[in-house]
Amino acid sequence: MASRASSKGKGKAARGSNEQSTARSVKKWSTWAMKKAKVITHYGFIPLIIIIGMNSEPKPQLSQLLSPV
Repeated sequence: MASRASSKGKGKAARGSNEQSTARSVKKWSTWAMKKAKVITHYGFIPLIIIIGMNSEPKPQLSQLLSPV
């Protein structure tokens, strides 16, 4: 009878550690994803603005897009 009680306790403890492990992996994944998103946004914002500007009407030349005036 005692062996059954101890095995039930182990199951609950393992389940709790599994939930902690899942939470930890979700936190690691979200941190990794946010770092990658920051880099993509940093290097992709200006080219995105240039592409949007090149596809607008009237069609500007690249030098007109890059000049501050």
